Amino acid sequence: MVDLPGLFRAGNRDQSVDDATTVRQMVVGYMKRPRSIILAVVSAKSDFALQEVTELARELDSRGVRTLGLITKPDTLDAGSDSEAAYFKLAQNKDVVFRLGWHVLKNRSYELRATTSSERDENEESFFSTGIWTSMDPMYLGVRWLKTRLSNVLKDQILRQLPGLLEDVTAGILASHTRLAQLGSSRTTLVDQHRYLLRISHDISVLMKSAVDGVYNDPFFGSAKTDEGYRKRLRAVVQNILTDFDGSMRLEGEARVIIDALQGNVLNPREILRSDHVKEVKQLMRKSRGCELPGTFNPLIIGELFKEQCRPWATHVAKAKEDIVQAAYSTMATIVDHTTVADTADGISQLINQGVDTLRFDLDQKVGQLLEPHFDVHPITYNHYLTDNVQKAQSDRRRRGFEQTLKDHFDVDDLEETSRYPVRPHELLNLFDRQTESDMESYASNLAVDYMQAYYKVSYLT
Repeated sequence: MVDLPGLFRAGNRDQSVDDATTVRQMVVGYMKRPRSIILAVVSAKSDFALQEVTELARELDSRGVRTLGLITKPDTLDAGSDSEAAYFKLAQNKDVVFRLGWHVLKNRSYELRATTSSERDENEESFFSTGIWTSMDPMYLGVRWLKTRLSNVLKDQILRQLPGLLEDVTAGILASHTRLAQLGSSRTTLVDQHRYLLRISHDISVLMKSAVDGVYNDPFFGSAKTDEGYRKRLRAVVQNILTDFDGSMRLEGEARVIIDALQGNVLNPREILRSDHVKEVKQLMRKSRGCELPGTFNPLIIGELFKEQCRPWATHVAKAKEDIVQAAYSTMATIVDHTTVADTADGISQLINQGVDTLRFDLDQKVGQLLEPHFDVHPITYNHYLTDNVQKAQSDRRRRGFEQTLKDHFDVDDLEETSRYPVRPHELLNLFDRQTESDMESYASNLAVDYMQAYYKVSYLT
């Protein structure tokens, strides 16, 4: 039984506003405990709405299963008044409802402060035998019945909480054994300290190697079904990061998505019509003319177009790199905390932080080396899929053009609708001949875009 001080807001000569904050924090700390039974005391001398304890009780015990309301000083209420009726309704559990209900007690008055407990009980029973309280069940009145009610509440609470208490005790014992194992043997000499550090460094190395190799047999790794267990499985985490990186590169790696025709009403911010992109490339080629013949293009154009197209790569690579570094750091920090006590872990963590900083710097250098050929070096590849992709793109575009020409000529929407068409071969040849691009700059621009897209695909896949 903990008798806590009453809640108050304003300070006076004996207690300051800071004291009010301290009292509230202490009261809330006790009331939060799930095994605590809350006796929410409300004085009938004050307006019920101004008393904060019931609000706290309903907040911290939302189901009301461990709160018993107590109404004190009912003798200060004027008989027949609205205040008496309000507190009587409260005592009947019809206003603020607690599953354990309410109980009413009459305190000793100043004149009766020297009476014995028996005399106090008699005086209380006499008070409740008159007036409005006679219509209330006696088991909710007086200290004699309160003892019985509290005994039953305590018994029920013990039965309800005992299994959890046993689990907590077992967990506490296990935690103590774990901490003792982390502490190791006595380390009074320098040799003992070296031996201890060698042991924990070996344990850390073994667990880290298991995390990297994907061998999760040690109990340290726990269950993969939990977030905690999953984060310890470094190889799984890194593989998933790389899988997500691959997905983001496929979906968002291109700075601009070139589409042949508008599918909806508007383009999204990354989309551009091929015709518009070809116009941009044409302007770029005019400003980059060299010794090339009409209808061809300066090979350096491909490098400029590709550099612009793969601009998002740096962002995606940097994110994947940082996620992997953080995963490695998190796993190592968890292993250190598991292997040794906090004081030793702090010192080891400082060394780990230095190592992580070095790793991050080295990775930044390596990432720069990997991206540099794509950003600063003229495109070059010996992959035959480059010309395959270019030819396929041109063939698909020619086919779409031929199909549209036939549809327009025969005035049909679907070439599969009719099995025969009246056609003269010479006329058909003339139709196809009109598909030839006569604008040399447009031809070269289209070809440059084809090569850029083909080179992007080859570079991404390799």
